[in-house]
Amino acid sequence: MLNMAAGVARLGELAASPVIATLAQAFADAGFDLAIVGGPVRDALLGRPTHDLDFTTDAQPDQILAIVKPISSTQWDIGRAFGTIGARVQGEQVEITTYRADEYDGTSRKPTVAFGDSLEADLVRRDFTVNAMALKVPEVRLVDPTGGVEDLIAGILRTPIDPAISFGDDPLRMLRAARFSSQLGFDIEQGTRVAIEQLRGTLSIVSPERIQSELTRLLGTDDPVRGLRVLVDTGLIEEFLPEVSALRLEVDEHHHHKDVYEHSLTVLDQAIGHEKARFPDQGPDVALRLAALLHDIGKPRTRKLEDGGAVTFHHHDVVGARMARKRLQALRFDGDTIGAVTTLIELHLRFFGYAEGTWTDSAVRRYVRDAGDQLERLHILTRADVTTRNKRKAHRLAAAYDDIEARIVTLREQEELDSIRPEVDGNRIQELLGIGPGPVIGQAYRFLLDLRLDEGVLGPEEAERRLLAWWETTRAAQG
Repeated sequence: MLNMAAGVARLGELAASPVIATLAQAFADAGFDLAIVGGPVRDALLGRPTHDLDFTTDAQPDQILAIVKPISSTQWDIGRAFGTIGARVQGEQVEITTYRADEYDGTSRKPTVAFGDSLEADLVRRDFTVNAMALKVPEVRLVDPTGGVEDLIAGILRTPIDPAISFGDDPLRMLRAARFSSQLGFDIEQGTRVAIEQLRGTLSIVSPERIQSELTRLLGTDDPVRGLRVLVDTGLIEEFLPEVSALRLEVDEHHHHKDVYEHSLTVLDQAIGHEKARFPDQGPDVALRLAALLHDIGKPRTRKLEDGGAVTFHHHDVVGARMARKRLQALRFDGDTIGAVTTLIELHLRFFGYAEGTWTDSAVRRYVRDAGDQLERLHILTRADVTTRNKRKAHRLAAAYDDIEARIVTLREQEELDSIRPEVDGNRIQELLGIGPGPVIGQAYRFLLDLRLDEGVLGPEEAERRLLAWWETTRAAQG
């Protein structure tokens, strides 16, 4: 529960920080108001770390720029048309925006920019009451016209005005509700939730880039499952990632299989746990989390009901990888992320054959080769994909994966496992075989690569001897 006495004390500490105190004094000396707004105020009250200092003021953009120039090392005015001036003050980046009173036309996300003259009116136009609080400085006065403190205490998310109007102004706020639910652990107020269900189709006017950015931020929270449930339960996810809700497969009395939707959320949760354990000093691995969420999206499309009650999902790994690539491209994810996610989805089943029988060194080499730079993520995803309640089976699978990781370490020490390539390069192949560039070079290269994977390091001389023997056999077969 929010301790208001401690929260107010933290607000005082925030206001007294060097950056804020410097800005507050500069604006006061110039005769203008200044207030910290949004997330920093909310987080200070909750005792969370504060980031991204945002301010609002009654000063106009040109006046803001004139005030901050003497006290900042850098300024930028790329947001001047929207009333925002950025600056670096005492090494910290800040943004200061003139009070806003924008209007939206309801068919696009481009507002008619209008500057306001009231802090309270500026706050009312924000997304949720817990983000619609301001701390006036230097007097250290909390301004809360919409009941944000009460909602912080209750742990709920509610729009400052009618949610239909708020979401009509900016449909992305519906997606932000899910993200803040995860980030803060708050519930969404019933009227706000109903509005999301009713207005979800308006998300279509929001650009894929903005949706992708908000989804990325949701997945980067400590508990993205909470927000994902909001998206699925309200139907909002249907507008940009319907493959997730499609995982809720119907189960009839004759054909039984694991709940794929709940399994996927559990895998995501477990992957985050493994991620934090392995890489405690790194930030959220969004590519890994996307792969965990989407690893089984090929199942609905490949499900087959067999006689006797069995259900199969043959090739759902390959199908799912293709589906993920198409969806992530539509959401404008970068190529590296798309490549990582699709590789992980395509390989996520590979290990489970290992548990049924020990792999040869050749199989382990191929596992490493195929995973490439995604091997560490594949380790995490594969371990997270074990959600069985059968403790004996879970222990057996964990032990098997411990074994394969140990073998990879051993082989890595013995061989250049991370850069597996033939021991004879293309130029030497041409020289040995006495041929020029052409398809035969590719065939020879593949023969040598298979040799390397199957038998490990042979040494250049033995590899060349084997290549020449292969060439003689190949020419003889061709007549």
